[in-house]
Amino acid sequence: MAVSSSSAKKVTAPATLGREGDAGVDPILAGTYPFEVGDDVVTGWHFHELHQLEYAFEGTAQVETAAARYLLPPQQAIWIPAGVEHCTTLSKVRTLSVFFHPSMGLDAGEHVRVIPVEPVVREMILHAGRWPITRTTSDPVIDVYFETLGRLITDELEHESPLRLPTSEHELVAAAMAYTQEHLSEVTESSLCAAVGTSERSLRRAFMAEAKMSWRRYLLESRLLRAMALLAQPDGTVLSISLEVGFESTSGFTRAFRRHTGETPHAYRRRVRPARALSASGPR
Repeated sequence: MAVSSSSAKKVTAPATLGREGDAGVDPILAGTYPFEVGDDVVTGWHFHELHQLEYAFEGTAQVETAAARYLLPPQQAIWIPAGVEHCTTLSKVRTLSVFFHPSMGLDAGEHVRVIPVEPVVREMILHAGRWPITRTTSDPVIDVYFETLGRLITDELEHESPLRLPTSEHELVAAAMAYTQEHLSEVTESSLCAAVGTSERSLRRAFMAEAKMSWRRYLLESRLLRAMALLAQPDGTVLSISLEVGFESTSGFTRAFRRHTGETPHAYRRRVRPARALSASGPR
């Protein structure tokens, strides 16, 4: 699905659309591709010529673009418009991607978004798994199905989930973000400034200008997104995860988690953990 590279590569969604120019053969406008990985995989920077929706059954994925880093937890989907350069990190995931050709006229937008998936759309995604993007024949009835699914999905893009963090090419801010991610459980503003060689005043000014949020807000949201990824895994208790991401108490973690997501860590874990049982009819 992807190519590891130091520069962005165009990746044709598995073996597709080369048939567009074949005489007498209709193009494959849309289709699906299942993906399952047991270990952590980093794709490298790449882009597709198709719009991509990736739905996670279990495990977590992170997608980074030039503007932000996005978390994809189980039972949600990430929308990646055609041509957007991105790098994906997959951690013990099982996903199904749905690809759409730009000629289908979907209102795809210009940036990546994580969106909730309504039950009816989830069932349509599961059903679409029987039509791989690698198939050799086109069918107008199938095309109408994918067009309907695509329009339902793009109608939801305005309901983006708050599952992203800003990124920056500013040298100081990028260094501060990297150090924060690497030392999430124990980092403080003073230790960060000492590590990147700046004053607290300079850090605050640069961070707000570049990231459009304070560093403390960035730290909080980083901890919560890391916690969401860990809660989706089979190991670890809510207490151990809260300590691992830097919260001093379970009660403080629960309050912050509920404000950010609208549910408690326990409720979130119950919702995302039974993904395999709920999607038994999905791709393998």
